[in-house]
Amino acid sequence: MSAEKTKEALPHWRLDNIYPAIESKEFTEAFSGLEVAIDSLLNFMDEHNIARHDQGSGTTEATVETLRSLLEKMESIWRLDGTLGAYLYGFISTDSYNTEAMKVNSQLEILSLRINEAGIRFRGWMDSTFVNGEALNQVVAMDRYLQEHDFYLRETLEQAKYQMSQDEETLAAELSLSGANAWGKLHGTVTSQITVPFELDGEVSETPVAALQNIRRSHPDEAVRRRAFDAEIAAWEGVRESLAACMNGIKGGINTLNRKRGREDSLHSALDQARLSRETLTAMMTVMEESFPVFRRYFKAKAEKLGKEKLAWWDIFVVMGEVDRRFSFEEAKDFIVGQLQNFSPRLAEFTSMTVAERWIDAEPRKGKSGGAFCMKVPLLEQSRILMNFDGSLDQLLTLAHELGHAFHNECQVGLTMAQRETPMTLAETASIFNETLITDAALAAAENDGERLAILESFLVNASQVIVDIYSRFIFEREVFERREGAELSADDFCEIMLRAQAETYGEALDLDHRHPYMWAWKPHYYSPGRSYYNFPYAFGLLFGLGLYSIYKERGAAFVPEYEDLLRSTGQGTAEELAARFGMDITSLAFWRKSMAIVEQRIEQYCAL
Repeated sequence: MSAEKTKEALPHWRLDNIYPAIESKEFTEAFSGLEVAIDSLLNFMDEHNIARHDQGSGTTEATVETLRSLLEKMESIWRLDGTLGAYLYGFISTDSYNTEAMKVNSQLEILSLRINEAGIRFRGWMDSTFVNGEALNQVVAMDRYLQEHDFYLRETLEQAKYQMSQDEETLAAELSLSGANAWGKLHGTVTSQITVPFELDGEVSETPVAALQNIRRSHPDEAVRRRAFDAEIAAWEGVRESLAACMNGIKGGINTLNRKRGREDSLHSALDQARLSRETLTAMMTVMEESFPVFRRYFKAKAEKLGKEKLAWWDIFVVMGEVDRRFSFEEAKDFIVGQLQNFSPRLAEFTSMTVAERWIDAEPRKGKSGGAFCMKVPLLEQSRILMNFDGSLDQLLTLAHELGHAFHNECQVGLTMAQRETPMTLAETASIFNETLITDAALAAAENDGERLAILESFLVNASQVIVDIYSRFIFEREVFERREGAELSADDFCEIMLRAQAETYGEALDLDHRHPYMWAWKPHYYSPGRSYYNFPYAFGLLFGLGLYSIYKERGAAFVPEYEDLLRSTGQGTAEELAARFGMDITSLAFWRKSMAIVEQRIEQYCAL
C-alpha cells in the first residue's frame, strides 16, 4: 500500500494481437470469412429445409447428421463473430469518437442479422422436428457431439415456443438496428462524451462524467463530493430529454415483442435468460427486503461517523477509516496476486499474466465508457478488461472482480460457444468470489481499526449497492415497463419513479432531499434491448458467491477443483441444477439467509468500530 496516490501511466489494453488494425489484411480477410461462413450455413439450411415445417418425427440418422452439422457450422460463425465484435468494441468502448470502428461495427451488425436469421430458422426447425423433449432425447442419444450439447439443445427447444413466425422475427431483427439498438447506441455516445468544467485542487478542467462520478464517490472532502454531485446532476439535466427518448424507445419495443412472443410479462424472458425460476427469484428478493433494516443501521452508523443524522447521496460511497491510502496499479495487482496465491496458484499465475499480456485498460479518459466490464475474445481464448482505475480500495476490488470474470473464461477454454454460454446470474460467481477473497485477506492484514473500517466500508458500499440499490432499480424498471404499456413517460416521470424507489429501499437512512433522480439516465443497464432487468443477477452473484465462499471456508483446498469445475459448467445447466452440486437449495429462504448473514455480520463489525 502507498500512503500517497502514485502518478503513473495506467495500462491500455492490447488489441493488435487480435488483428493488426481495422484496415489490415488480416481483419478484412476475417470479416470476409465470416460472410462466407454465413453464406455456407444458410445454403445448408436451404438444402435441408431448416425452417418451421409441418411437425414430424426427428429420430432418424439423417436428422442426427443434420443437427450435428448445424451445430458445427454455427460454432465456427459464433467464434469468429464474437472475436470481430470484441475487437471493434475494444476501440469503441475506449474512444467513442472513433468513427471508423463504429462504421465497421455497424457493418458487422448488419451481418449479424443473417446470423440471427439462421438462429430463427434453427429454432423453428427444432420446434417442428421434435414434437416433445423425448423425441429430442432419442436423437441426442445417437451421437456423442449432440450429447455434449444436450443442455443447449433442450434449452433451444424450450425457448422456440416463444418465437414469432420467421418473417416476423426477421423483420424485428432488421428493425432493431434502427430502433432499439440505435437508441442504445445513442445513450452510450451521449453519456460517454459528456464533460463538465470542474475545479479540483485549484485547477479547472473539462472532466468526463465517469471521472466526475469517481470524485463524487470517493473524495475525502464532503464539499468537493457535493460539488461533484451538483455538477453531475446539472450534466444529466442537459441531456435528460434525449435519454428519456432512448428509454421510451427501448422499453416500448421490448413490451411489443414480449406480447407478440407470448411472454407472460416483462420479467419472463429475463428469468429464462438468467436460467432462474420465479420461485428462486422470489426467495432471494424476499431475503433482500428482509435485510433493509440491517443496512439502514449501517447507513445510520456511517452518517454518525460523518457527523450527520442521515446520508446524502454523495456520502453513500465515501470510505470511512484511513481513506488517504492509495494504490498504484502495480501495487493493486501485486496485492491481488499475493492473496490469490493462497487460494489457487493457478488463479494467481493467470492474474499476473493478464497484466503482463496487456489484457486490461485502466485509464479514465474522455470518450471512454464508464464503469467496468470483461469481454471474451473467443478465437484467442483470451479476455479484455475495461475499468477506470483511481487508486482507491474500491477500484482495487473492481480489478479483482473483473479478473474473476477473466478467470471464469479461462476455466472454459476448449468448450464450444454453445457449451460456455453463461447466464448473468452465474457469470458473477467468480467475480464475487474473487472480491470476497481479497476483502477477507485485506481484513486479515489490517494493522489497526482505521484500516479495518476502510476495508469493511468498501465491502459494505458494494453490498449496499448490490442489495439495496439494485432492489430500487428492480422496482424502477418493473414500473417503467408497466407504465410504458399505456404511454411514453417523461423525464420527470422517470425521475419521480426513481426517487420513490430509492425512498422505499433506503428508507429513513437517506436524506430524501438529496437522492439521485438521474440514476436511470446514466446506468447503461436500462438501455440494453437484449437484457431487461440487468440488475437482480448482480444480487444473485453476490449472495451465491458468498454461499460458495462459506463452503470453501469449510472444505479448504478440496473445494478448489470443484469450484473450477463449476465455473467450467456454468453454460450447461440451470442455476438450480448447478447449485445442487454443492448441496445448495437456492429455492429456499434458508440458503439466501445464510449468505445474507455474512453481510450482516460485517455490518455488525462495522457498527462496532
